[in-house]
Amino acid sequence: MTITPLDEFLQVSRVAYFSMEIALESAIPTYSGGLGVLAGDTMRSAADLDLPLVGVTLVSRAGYFTQEITDAGRQVEHESAWDPSRHALPLPAKVALEIEGRQVWLTAWLYVIRSQVGGKVPVLLLDADLPENSPEDRRLTHHLYGGDSTYRLKQEMLLGPGGMRLLRALGFSVQRYHLNEGHAALLCLDLLRRSNGTGARPAAAIAAAAAYNVGAVRSQCVFTTHTPVEAGHDKFSYELVSRVLGPNTDIDLLRELGGAQHLNLTQIALNLSEYVNGVAKSHAELSRRMFPGYQVHAIGNGVHPYTWAADSIRRLYDSQFPHWCNEPETLMRIDQVDGEALWSAHLEAKHALLAHVRQSRGVTLRPDVMTICFARRMTGYKRPDLLFTDLGRLREMARRHPLQLVIAGKAHPHDADGKRLIEALHRYLGELGEAVRGVFLPGYDMDLARLLVSGADVWLNTPLPPMEASGTSGMKAALNGVPSLSVLDGWWMEGCIEGVTGWGIGQATAGEDPRSHAWELYDKLESVVLPLFYGSREGWLQMMKGAIGRNAVLFNTHRTMRRYAAEAYLRTRL
Repeated sequence: MTITPLDEFLQVSRVAYFSMEIALESAIPTYSGGLGVLAGDTMRSAADLDLPLVGVTLVSRAGYFTQEITDAGRQVEHESAWDPSRHALPLPAKVALEIEGRQVWLTAWLYVIRSQVGGKVPVLLLDADLPENSPEDRRLTHHLYGGDSTYRLKQEMLLGPGGMRLLRALGFSVQRYHLNEGHAALLCLDLLRRSNGTGARPAAAIAAAAAYNVGAVRSQCVFTTHTPVEAGHDKFSYELVSRVLGPNTDIDLLRELGGAQHLNLTQIALNLSEYVNGVAKSHAELSRRMFPGYQVHAIGNGVHPYTWAADSIRRLYDSQFPHWCNEPETLMRIDQVDGEALWSAHLEAKHALLAHVRQSRGVTLRPDVMTICFARRMTGYKRPDLLFTDLGRLREMARRHPLQLVIAGKAHPHDADGKRLIEALHRYLGELGEAVRGVFLPGYDMDLARLLVSGADVWLNTPLPPMEASGTSGMKAALNGVPSLSVLDGWWMEGCIEGVTGWGIGQATAGEDPRSHAWELYDKLESVVLPLFYGSREGWLQMMKGAIGRNAVLFNTHRTMRRYAAEAYLRTRL
């Protein structure tokens, strides 16, 4: 009997975790930012905890993009193609879907996430680049978030129904389908058709959802929504849906489940998932207001402990808390750790960041100067320019207490405002000159993110409320003992204990004027943060320990996955 690489993963029934992007490693550009990194951390924690998951995502052969920054601060995108054969194994199965009236064939590659404690989790990378397909269809799994709405809908067909069919063809037994955002929601329609017996439309073309076994489908599906604004949810015209999905598509059923005017994949996921989750308490409350009548739970996001701790921090934790990787809650005993040992570990991580800055950009920053880092997707609501509202005040502040800045992030290729923000940041840094030394680092990826979240002295986050559903970069910083100075939105509304884990900006109340955030940011820096950093090593070390002992112990994907397992996956009655 032939043993295949999949055999060890087919022995138990699994939760199939569908995500348009999963950050597997920096060398594999199958992610654009927070959603993909969260998905990767989720799978890594599942491997650590030996949870029976299987990931499903697109192979994205052309990747997201490699970022170049010109001397003028303009972002230039280059294709970040990669070869899946160098990282994954081809799998012996193909399935076909009807898209625009023709057969589109789909196969998959197997990537295995291996835990440092021995666990394994399989991830299927769906690939349509097959000789059976037309050149147009072969490109459907090339670009992550590339192309127009037609390309996007076709990709979501491949991810959802295509991924589900490949799981069946490969022999997986699936106990739950977990939709990480609404991109894979069309698989719910395939489940509905299967629940109806033959997979055909109901007799006499009855479109009402009651004609299907909706309850059976709902009991199989878990949905996590990440988007706090209505405009951020995928919507498609029914003319496009009819053309792409084909003439046998039950449009009346889709209108009932996905919206009368446009097909809203979030609406389908809400209607056909028994367990719906927001990614922070505030986001769950907002989602309940956006989608009244649905129960939205609040299992908050987290980060993978081992992945995001700097090498020096890992060694410190290993020496004090031998099981911290799988039991991050043991870090609540951080007060027992010698403060100077923690400071030494932090300085090693900071030196690594400053060395990268010097080698990559030719800019020399000082290890004794407080370093503020800001890194995330460059787009308007993230407000990366908030810190630069008053350059004169920044200069005056830096005369009394020196500070330096390290910034990174990509703008989506179609986000003109995000690109203009990157140019503006370069202009501001140039105007500040030697008064406040700073640098923008191109090529933001997992490796650079790890350097930043561990090498910063303070982590800055300035979203426009309530646009930050969760945010996870500050969680990564906390794991390394780096306190946050952040607007009270998303996870920070739960994580901020003023003067203990970091500092909050804003009031987290309805109707507050966000124009005041810049002045409050300056006030906190000038009167609290900088004086503490330079005036009291002991006080600063207590802040570092507060970030670890109050935030890192809670905001990790081990806690997230244990809650999903107990509250969403294993419940016999959802």
